[in-house]
Amino acid sequence: MNRRQTALAASVRPAMLVIALAAASAALLLHPAHAADKPAALPAAAPAGNCPASLNFQFPRLQDEAPQNLCQYAGKVVVVVNTASYCGFTPQYEGLEALYSKYRDRGLVVLGFPSNDFSQEPGSAKEIADFCYNTYGVKFPMLGKSHVRGGDVNPMYALLAKETGTTPKWNFYKYLIDRNGKVVGSYNSMTTPDDKQFVAKIEQLLAGPR
Repeated sequence: MNRRQTALAASVRPAMLVIALAAASAALLLHPAHAADKPAALPAAAPAGNCPASLNFQFPRLQDEAPQNLCQYAGKVVVVVNTASYCGFTPQYEGLEALYSKYRDRGLVVLGFPSNDFSQEPGSAKEIADFCYNTYGVKFPMLGKSHVRGGDVNPMYALLAKETGTTPKWNFYKYLIDRNGKVVGSYNSMTTPDDKQFVAKIEQLLAGPR
């Protein structure tokens, strides 16, 4: 290779590098991270007033990813439930919504956490939100899809497991938090939202001091 060819090759290499970097940047813009790769939990906001540890978390809302500080539910009786769209227990959505509708004015809130930990919730946030509303008329708060057990468990479920000594064994596992923020019980998937003992416990907690 003569001097002219050598000089030409040396000038081409930097240009090729610039082109390669530009292509890589374009690929990142065209293929942003999938929503499922985003952490379900957001950094906790400063608690408003007396926010119990059991509610001092912030998660994206399922339908639009708007941040939701769970401290807003301080003073309420809270049912926390992990949900899935393709499960034999999925019809419990209807009962959970009925429970929420009946007792919300007395201070009950149901918090739904969609999870694919049992391989029965593969859909996107939009698909899950549309399914919940269109099929079961769900209006109780639904948070972003996350893990409710295992190494990547979301922080609220890590606390629930620590407080009760049990993690969800399947979809529609339920935890109860009283008005003071104390985790008072866990209920397996077989406990339906209209189970007499479950409802009686909720009514007892609702009758407690605010």
